[in-house]
Amino acid sequence: MVTERQRKTKETEITLLLDTAPESPAVDVDIDCGFMGHMLTLLAHHGRWSLTVRGRGDDADDHHLVEDLAIVLGSALLEETKKTARTRYGWCALPMDGTLVLASVDISGRGSYSGDLPFPVATCRGFDLELIDEFFRALAREARTTIHIRALAVDNGHHLAEAAFKGLGRAFRQALSPADDEPSSKGSWL
Repeated sequence: MVTERQRKTKETEITLLLDTAPESPAVDVDIDCGFMGHMLTLLAHHGRWSLTVRGRGDDADDHHLVEDLAIVLGSALLEETKKTARTRYGWCALPMDGTLVLASVDISGRGSYSGDLPFPVATCRGFDLELIDEFFRALAREARTTIHIRALAVDNGHHLAEAAFKGLGRAFRQALSPADDEPSSKGSWL
């Protein structure tokens, strides 16, 4: 079953459809920030999600759109986690040429983000790379999921961004897989 979310403010307009357990994953992202669209596509592809996103932001900069995308996606992910018991934990060590990233998630019901992504440049094709931490922070908060992402080696900014999103997608894929036992010793899913 697909989870749908919409957000419309004076700064952004976003519609999102998400299915974290599709029979045939399909990704269709159309937003007016090419770099972030690429990152969302990588996240969904490596998570094996079906994701459709339509989004437009204001002319100020990409900050409003990036943060609101994370809010909408996080809200949809939270709904997806409630559908059935999930494994809860997931992690991935993802290499991308000279870059290596460790990403891990805990679908704990408590949202927090801890990251160490030392981008060697400030921008990539005009995209402000500090917005990546903003995206992950808002995603963790809204999905009520603990996210850790650490760069263990870095060769360039684009590879670091890609490795972070791909690694997080794979960590989510593992954490969102159906549980074969109780995911918590507390006897409660979330």
